[in-house]
Amino acid sequence: MDYEFKKNSLDGQYYCQCSMGHEIVGRWLQEEIGAEKIRIMQVLQVIELAKKHYDREHCFTGKEISVIICGDEVIVQDNVLLSTADATLNEEEFPLYESESCGCCGIDDFERLIRQWADFTNH
Repeated sequence: MDYEFKKNSLDGQYYCQCSMGHEIVGRWLQEEIGAEKIRIMQVLQVIELAKKHYDREHCFTGKEISVIICGDEVIVQDNVLLSTADATLNEEEFPLYESESCGCCGIDDFERLIRQWADFTNH
């Protein structure tokens, strides 16, 4: 997973642009975590817990996007995909929507991303 961090010098907002197939990870960092140190620490705690309890599923639920850690895999996905009650998506359009709304990576890569994001947003 490739990514690039940016900061808008006019409004002070932080941005994360991720490679194709991982766009949702950048959106999650921007929208759910931002530069909030407490949120970043909470995510790192969930990662550490997941590494200790490898056989369990660990979730970090956000308002619109959630992170699920299972074993050494991290899934970041739009909460709409977690809900089977949403029947508004056309079945033909769903694969495109899902590809933009779900991304997977390894737990070590994800932890590295979070730690680099923490460093970037603290400067």
